[in-house]
Amino acid sequence: MSATSQKNRASRRVLAAAAGLATVGALVAAMPAGADDRGADRHGSGRTVDVQLLSFNDLHGNLEPPAGSAGSVTEKQADGTTKAIPAGGVEYLATSLRTAREGHPYSVTAAGGDMVGASPLLSGLFHDEPTIEALNGLDLDVSAVGNHEFDEGATELGRLQNGGCHPVEGCYEPGKTFEGADFPYLAANVTNEKTGKPVLKPYTVWKKNGVRIGFIGVTLEGTPNIVTANGVKGLKFHDEIETVNKYAKELDRQGVKSIVALIHEGGAPASTAYNYDCDSPGAGDGISGPIVDIAKGITPKVDALVTGHTHQAYVCTVPDPAGKPRMVTSASSFGKIYTDTTLTYDRRTKDIVRTSVRSANHVVRRDQAKATDMTALIARWNTLAAPIAGRPQGFIAADINGRGSTAPEKPLGNLIADAQLEGLAPADKGGAQLAFMNPGGIRSDLVYAQSAGEGDGVVTYGEAFTVQPFTNMMNVVDLTGAQLITALQQQVSGSNEASPKILQVSRGLTYTLDMTKSGAARLVADSVRLNGAAIDPAASYRVAMNEFLAGGGDGFAALGQGTNKLVGPSDLDLFNAYLAAHSTASAPLAPPATDRITIIK
Repeated sequence: MSATSQKNRASRRVLAAAAGLATVGALVAAMPAGADDRGADRHGSGRTVDVQLLSFNDLHGNLEPPAGSAGSVTEKQADGTTKAIPAGGVEYLATSLRTAREGHPYSVTAAGGDMVGASPLLSGLFHDEPTIEALNGLDLDVSAVGNHEFDEGATELGRLQNGGCHPVEGCYEPGKTFEGADFPYLAANVTNEKTGKPVLKPYTVWKKNGVRIGFIGVTLEGTPNIVTANGVKGLKFHDEIETVNKYAKELDRQGVKSIVALIHEGGAPASTAYNYDCDSPGAGDGISGPIVDIAKGITPKVDALVTGHTHQAYVCTVPDPAGKPRMVTSASSFGKIYTDTTLTYDRRTKDIVRTSVRSANHVVRRDQAKATDMTALIARWNTLAAPIAGRPQGFIAADINGRGSTAPEKPLGNLIADAQLEGLAPADKGGAQLAFMNPGGIRSDLVYAQSAGEGDGVVTYGEAFTVQPFTNMMNVVDLTGAQLITALQQQVSGSNEASPKILQVSRGLTYTLDMTKSGAARLVADSVRLNGAAIDPAASYRVAMNEFLAGGGDGFAALGQGTNKLVGPSDLDLFNAYLAAHSTASAPLAPPATDRITIIK
């Protein structure tokens, strides 16, 4: 980091501290006016100058390399086959970014949101302070907020931005106060319900030697549907297209003609390979999903879109409203990929030469040198986490895939749902007859190979926490059979039709989805059975689920209609109790069979 950068970033913290932020409405007051100028430049004296834009998204506090299949990316080989490449970890991400910047005097680094939230224990145990510290060390210049930045509410997000020790748990290291993010978080489409003002700065302008590039940051408008109610209390989330267009016009009036939108919403490319040619013209090629319509609606004033949320890797062009191609990128998740984009800046027009924009995704490989500062950061926080993280919880006989599984029904999803049912089935615990688990709440795999010397097959508290980091409280509610049928239909219809969210179900519940049909008709209604008996639409059933689903999250409005609610232990407590009850070193737990959901394609 240059002396100029250090001085500017220190000034931000002084200004933020002086503002004394305590409320959502006040957050915007202390936000930085723009990203820092990284000092004198010896290049780019002609009419145009190439600006390097490095970007990544959906880190989710994965400071250490992600374990199991969640820690690899798919690479397409020259002969058409694919290969899994181990990737990720901030020690390697730092090296990749620093190496990429060499020879590029004009370089800016941006992120597409979900830097924190749903994090492994190393970061999550400390309310993601370690991740913010790591991002500062990566010289991140700017980030959009994602939905997970709101997991603990806007006030906590303000603390991550501006610093200060946690209001309940205090400071984690003696004599050290958390300093907050050196980079601005942007939340253009998130406003305070009472004041109507953005809760964080909507945009920032990166400047260097007369070159100015504006960054507008938004998260998906549907954030309230995928975050607990407490996390978004008092906030309003607005349309992504309207918001970006509004602030692009404002930047244009200020003379900022070069604009990048950071959008925490994404799509699904036709191939999962990070090096897939997204613009290949073949039938079924390209990209689908919400980001396509968003990109088509965003003003041509915006020169490139950095996206995220779907954890996919893609470099695509999507036509803007004027019909001209525009770059849309995403860099997978967990720090496994970074995107390198060249923006050619015209000093005369102050705009990006759109036809010269080039972009490519690169693997954060683990066969390169580790960044020693990141190694030291991880070791420091691991020392603090070790007394909790290393406690054995149970034993497994093989990998039990969750996040890394691409199948609708996941072995780890079944295991979690079974744990919830068993823990809440006793009459005095709720009398649950079945359990549902949302697939997005499964954040990792359970990996057989040891990770920190605990021994193969041992599941530690840290590993269990990484699988279920939200610590959602469990609910048991009454739902009618008709409501259960509707909930199963909502997996593949309504807001979930284009991108189905398949609930993970406890043992005894079976049903069939016919994906050759559309909407609610995809559920074969008379196939739904509980312990072999058809679901009675008029009967009442006791259903266990986490508080997120019980609030109607992920588009499951029917699950939010439950009555006679009983609040139980946390999902993590039930998971760990199940592991302890069903496994020993001599009799480890085998991966559950995936035979509960039948899919017709």
